[in-house]
Amino acid sequence: MNFPDPLIAGTLVRRYKRFLSDVTLDGGDVVTAHCANSGSMLSVDTAGSPVWLSPARNPKRKLRYTWELIEIGGSLVGINTALPNGLVEEAVLAGAIAELTGYGSLRREVPYGRNSRIDLKLEEAGRPPCYVEVKNVTMRRGSGPDDPAEFPDSVTTRGTKHLGELADRVEAGERAVMFYLVQRQDCDRLTIAKDIDPAYAEALDRAMVVGVEVLCYGCNMSTQGITVAEPLELAL
Repeated sequence: MNFPDPLIAGTLVRRYKRFLSDVTLDGGDVVTAHCANSGSMLSVDTAGSPVWLSPARNPKRKLRYTWELIEIGGSLVGINTALPNGLVEEAVLAGAIAELTGYGSLRREVPYGRNSRIDLKLEEAGRPPCYVEVKNVTMRRGSGPDDPAEFPDSVTTRGTKHLGELADRVEAGERAVMFYLVQRQDCDRLTIAKDIDPAYAEALDRAMVVGVEVLCYGCNMSTQGITVAEPLELAL
């Protein structure tokens, strides 16, 4: 997935009110950019870090920029949570995710469960449908070569609910996949941040016992675009 327009470089001043960020552009102007990330952004909101913004294509939009990338410890990190579903969809359609090949139909945001929508639903005649829930991973609290990425970066009751609904699909004879997309290149495994959200960790354990599959893939990151890369180790 390439960014439709060249990104604009700057330096992060602060992230605040969840969806706002102030950035000093390389030319010296300070702008307020939309931050499409409702998590805590722990480890990826350090003031003074290089960041990249995408320009809004709608001239009437209140905020003219969206924060897309930040550089942490020499590694680019994708913080825009609006992108992962499209990235995974693109990879599935390209046959780049071996575990999710063999389906002729892919639909996004399909209603299911208790007033929820599944990120991706894969279907093929003669096979049970496959429900894929995608989570964006940005947090890495350590800086050593063996330190993993971690999820979640804040308590996620919504994420816990989704795990229960995925488990329900498996118990109904269908297939369900929890897909973690790590939008950074400085780690080769993922673990669950049990200290941040023990309820989520317990829900994931229960879902796996029932038969919910867990996949984790990394990304190739650049200021030109982002693509799904290789699978990462799951340290669960």
